[in-house]
Amino acid sequence: MRLQTNGWKAAGLLAGCVALLLGIAASMLFGAVSYGIPLGWKAAFHYDETVTEQIIIRTTRIPRAMIAAAIGASLAIAGALMQTLTRNPLASPGVLGINAGASFVVVLAAVALRVGSMPALMWLAFAGAALSAAVVYALGSLGRDGLTPMKLVLSGTAMAALFASCTQGILVLNKQGLGTVLYWLTGTVAGRSPDMLRLVLPYMLISWLVAWLAAKDLNVLLLGEDTAKGLGQRTVLLKVVVGVLVVVLAGAAVSVAGPIGFVGIVIPHAARFLVGTDLRWGIPYCAVLGAILLLAADLAARFIMIPEEVPVGVMTAVIGAPFFMYIARKGLLKS
Repeated sequence: MRLQTNGWKAAGLLAGCVALLLGIAASMLFGAVSYGIPLGWKAAFHYDETVTEQIIIRTTRIPRAMIAAAIGASLAIAGALMQTLTRNPLASPGVLGINAGASFVVVLAAVALRVGSMPALMWLAFAGAALSAAVVYALGSLGRDGLTPMKLVLSGTAMAALFASCTQGILVLNKQGLGTVLYWLTGTVAGRSPDMLRLVLPYMLISWLVAWLAAKDLNVLLLGEDTAKGLGQRTVLLKVVVGVLVVVLAGAAVSVAGPIGFVGIVIPHAARFLVGTDLRWGIPYCAVLGAILLLAADLAARFIMIPEEVPVGVMTAVIGAPFFMYIARKGLLKS
């Protein structure tokens, strides 16, 4: 029976990978200007740099699709890790203020300090994400009852509001930098160069692999911290590793695309609905489904206000906000 169940899970994952490839192909071909499949095939596998359409597909559409897929996968995995670690169904890099912290530090560096180096901004995004995560965890742990889901969400919401206000204050005081980061602050994968993805992709890939390798231990942690300790698990080390993974994944995503919300909430719930709580399957499902969601959101964003584009962060908010309210309404968030 277990082999049969695992077979269905593997088949579902394979189907998701096929859907992901189709999503990448659609992202390459469709937009304000659409191209045919033969032209897309030539641009991908028989590139001719003298053909303008192939240049656009190869240098703009393909990198955009890859960036969307990588960021969607990273945010979904980060959300799954956070929900498992905190036992909070609303935990995600966006809700707990990690994205806002990373964004604040990047905006401060780019606008106020004139930092323009992508590697520097990436490391600053990591630092901002780590700072926000540490503060939210500390605030959520105050009091006799320690860390609870409700206190964690309230702390994250407060820190997100604080960082957002500080970010807006910087932009008000330095209006010249407003145009530089305003579109980025809504979350977008448009106009991002392949070099930006190359810079963060190694960190993303390592984090995905480590998250999957840690899935078995996280499954044990789900049984309860006392049970995990009784089975010889080093829970403190595991929590530190998971915390670092979340910071790296969220920081890398924000450094490239800005704060894109709700992917880390919606996708882990979808993965648990499909494969249950076993993170050995949940992590790969989150990666594939997160990539598909962000690709679909980015594709839809191209057609709402042709020839203009809606930032993909707006599209994910349209999808995620009702889901957020549904979770709270169903009473899944317990203090």
